[in-house]
Amino acid sequence: MLLEFRVRNFRSFREEAVFSMAASPDSQFVATHTLPTRLDKLPRVVSAATIYGANASGKSNLIKAMQFMQIMVLTSSQVQPDTENNLVPFRLREDANSFPTLMEATFIIDGVRHQYGFEFTRKRVLAEWLLVYESAKPQAWFSRTFDEKKERYTYSYSNYFTGRKSMWEAATRKEVLFLTTAIQFNNAQLKPLYQHLTSEMVIFPDGADSGFDFSADFVEQGTNAERVADLLTAADTGISSVAIRRLGGKQVHIDLATHQQTISDVEFKIPHFGHRVDGRDYVFEMLEESAGTQLFFFLAGPLLDILAKGRLLVVDELDSSLHPLLVQRVVDMFQSPETNPNRAQLIFTTHDASLLDSHKMRRDQIWFTEKDSGQISHLFPLLDFSPRKGEALEKNYLGGRYGGIPILDPLTGARSHG
Repeated sequence: MLLEFRVRNFRSFREEAVFSMAASPDSQFVATHTLPTRLDKLPRVVSAATIYGANASGKSNLIKAMQFMQIMVLTSSQVQPDTENNLVPFRLREDANSFPTLMEATFIIDGVRHQYGFEFTRKRVLAEWLLVYESAKPQAWFSRTFDEKKERYTYSYSNYFTGRKSMWEAATRKEVLFLTTAIQFNNAQLKPLYQHLTSEMVIFPDGADSGFDFSADFVEQGTNAERVADLLTAADTGISSVAIRRLGGKQVHIDLATHQQTISDVEFKIPHFGHRVDGRDYVFEMLEESAGTQLFFFLAGPLLDILAKGRLLVVDELDSSLHPLLVQRVVDMFQSPETNPNRAQLIFTTHDASLLDSHKMRRDQIWFTEKDSGQISHLFPLLDFSPRKGEALEKNYLGGRYGGIPILDPLTGARSHG
């Protein structure tokens, strides 16, 4: 499970921003809205957290930072030698291309805290580290630092970290993460961390619309068709059953170099939805359903899969095309021990202020982003304002007490802070 994420010098985030899933000592909804960690000093984390902010305030950039870190871990070894990566640093500074970007994630893996991060520019990795808290004092399993004067890397290791370190060092180019290289050489100790950063963290940076391919494949497995239908039924979509029909077709491929055209036979998976009215079943195709129903189906497969496997789901603009009650339904699924027995987590951005209700979410689950006059994004939790129990959170947010809302000019319309 995720405990904390840090980022600096990425897109609109110039200074270091820290996002935390750590639960406060608040006793409200402890059994439902929080998850046990097995750590003495940090006994619980929240199961879901939401981020509010005006348009262009930095919400999406925080999600993109998480995704960029994930992609770096997955693919840094694929960058060609002496080729720049596609990092976008904070550009409103003279040293934008040379100032290092920081990304760090802290996970709790099998009851042990793992703190992994790196600093880098578009040209090279400057530093990389992994701290593991087997006890109160962290063990620096590995540390990698670029010495600019000597133009080489220095490495240090903990006695707990074993394996063919010299070989991994030699194989790690300046554009590549040491973690990625070690995994390619089948390092077993780093595999749990690698999995949490890659397969255990599912990120939808463009909203809940991930396409229906995953949900279509999911429906065809075991009893998942019934599970997806039950979820759609509970969402009051009028759907009573879900099925996937296979349709043959042709796919055209054009070679851009030769302009030659080839046609191949393909099979498409088309979702169909049953509606039962007065004892009769009526079948509708995907495009005959509403945009909200389509989007909820897109999300249904990944959502049920993540809950079953105890993964982390990160979604930008979860409320896009979804009714507020459907958004609440998704959040509730992570906040119920019955639907979330495997301790999955949810992080999402939204403009849906109806979730700002002390009867729906804990105060430590709510975050805000805001831009200042220098176009710098800042991230801060609701707890910074010391809200009282039972405080009218939605009213105060819309009234501007917590920031994170657009400033409205009566003559020219809306503009975000900064």
